[in-house]
Amino acid sequence: MKLESKQDFRQWMFQVLNPLKPLYSQGCARLHLGDSGVTYPETSIEMEAFSRPLWALVPFWLGGGRGFEDIYLKGLQNGTDPAHPEYWGGFGDYDQKFVEMAAIACSLIFTPEKTWEPLGEKGKENLSNWLYGINEHIIPDCNWQFFMILVNVALKKLGCRYSEERLASGLGKIDSYYTGEGWYRDGGSNQKDYYISFALHYYGLFYAAAMEEEDRERCQRFRERATIFAREFIYWFDENGAALPYGRSLSYRFGEAAFWSAYLFAGLDDIPVGVVKGIICRHLNWWMEQKMFDRDGILTIGYSYPNLIMAERYNAPGSPYWAMKTLLCLGLADEHPFWTAKSEELPKLSEVKMLKQADMLMHRRGGDVTAYPAGVCEKYGHGHVPEKYSKFAYSTRFGFSVARSQIVLHENAPDSTLAFVIDGDDYVFVRKYSDSYEVFEDRVVSSWHPFPGIKVNTTIIPQEYGHLRVHVIESQFDCVAYDCGFSVEKFTEEYEQKAEGEESYVFQKKQGCKVSGKGPGAKGVIIESDPNTNVLYPNASIPAVWYRIKKGEAVCLETRVASFVR
Repeated sequence: MKLESKQDFRQWMFQVLNPLKPLYSQGCARLHLGDSGVTYPETSIEMEAFSRPLWALVPFWLGGGRGFEDIYLKGLQNGTDPAHPEYWGGFGDYDQKFVEMAAIACSLIFTPEKTWEPLGEKGKENLSNWLYGINEHIIPDCNWQFFMILVNVALKKLGCRYSEERLASGLGKIDSYYTGEGWYRDGGSNQKDYYISFALHYYGLFYAAAMEEEDRERCQRFRERATIFAREFIYWFDENGAALPYGRSLSYRFGEAAFWSAYLFAGLDDIPVGVVKGIICRHLNWWMEQKMFDRDGILTIGYSYPNLIMAERYNAPGSPYWAMKTLLCLGLADEHPFWTAKSEELPKLSEVKMLKQADMLMHRRGGDVTAYPAGVCEKYGHGHVPEKYSKFAYSTRFGFSVARSQIVLHENAPDSTLAFVIDGDDYVFVRKYSDSYEVFEDRVVSSWHPFPGIKVNTTIIPQEYGHLRVHVIESQFDCVAYDCGFSVEKFTEEYEQKAEGEESYVFQKKQGCKVSGKGPGAKGVIIESDPNTNVLYPNASIPAVWYRIKKGEAVCLETRVASFVR
């Protein structure tokens, strides 16, 4: 199906959520979707799976829809009743259940007639007391502050006990994260990823829609920041509907477009509604072509196909249903222009665009969108941080690869990076983060070290054919370096690969990448990466150029990475 009308969106929501119905527990407070592990206990896993569909159901109910009410009313009543076998329990500091409270809070704010008013006095007391627990524990200093904010907004609006102090402190912290030009940082982290769009801006716009009368000045501030942000975030989407695979939490999949639904929900219109509709519709239509469901219709952990290798430690079986936040548009009234507008193409965008606050250049060419980030990320994070933030290039059409291990090239799958192997060893060393960097209008420059004793200064320059890399290397070891292009899908039509002289290429019907180089010993090679390392397709090959680096000699490498997509 192709999404256009409100009925289309509703139908698709049911298509995604109906497979869950047989899996709710008898008391409806738990939802068991799988058996893979995560960093929190089973109760929280099943409570998370219960809660996340509310991100679609609440706007669906708000927009006049009917369905799932009995399940969620029963689940909320039993999950917050200390005497019931399915009680979700109390809390510890940094509790995952605080995350899942946000969707419940939004239901109480916007659709209390569905999840609050029918509860009865005892049910209301249990639910409000349980939610208040978020004020009695430590909340991480990051986007989690919004979970506490939304819970206290809900309790306040319902006339229940809430914490004015925690509400104010949370809002103050969110303001402190703002870095300017529409961008936030996520607490203490300087890495910029989808949490800026589908968390900080999303919840800010939710707050703006909920608290217009009580906190007009702050709501206007949230709207103004989102308006500015949208003018740059639009660069993360290609004309085909795909968004940039970059950063952590990609298992939330079509949550990549959640910001745009919140943009409309909060009444923003700086970008025409038809353009926003085009972004959302193309994005969801693109995702419908991916293999993201299992045979029973349940969303899986992974990106374009089921893939635990690329997952974070906090990805539980129900986690992918955070993607339902993109269906916030279902909360728009039937007469809203979104439902009558035609999906419009993206406006004319710059071919090369510097996103200063995001520390990257964006490059639009030939149907592909490529980001050249500066390698800014946390040194220790949630899993595969270097692969998700520190490669030289990220593409909507080629994706990126994550490592199965740091031993041998095919397990490391080092696409779009410069990979070092020190003589006499099998370990592969890549850029984990940049020691220093600068993003210009036409290039990205970074200094980094893959291993103590090896220093690299890299310049990435967008070109008509793709991009040019210039590396200046000083090494205290004899080693070799592989400058790698994009991963190209294999086992597909018209596949061809070749390594000859100073270049290598991998082509097939829909895409191709050619890498050529100048430097000591330059020769083309093909790396056959392990299955399930690329986030877009399960099998891929990487064209690369091999270089010889001698101890104590400063060398300069020049590598041209050319690519095409159809």
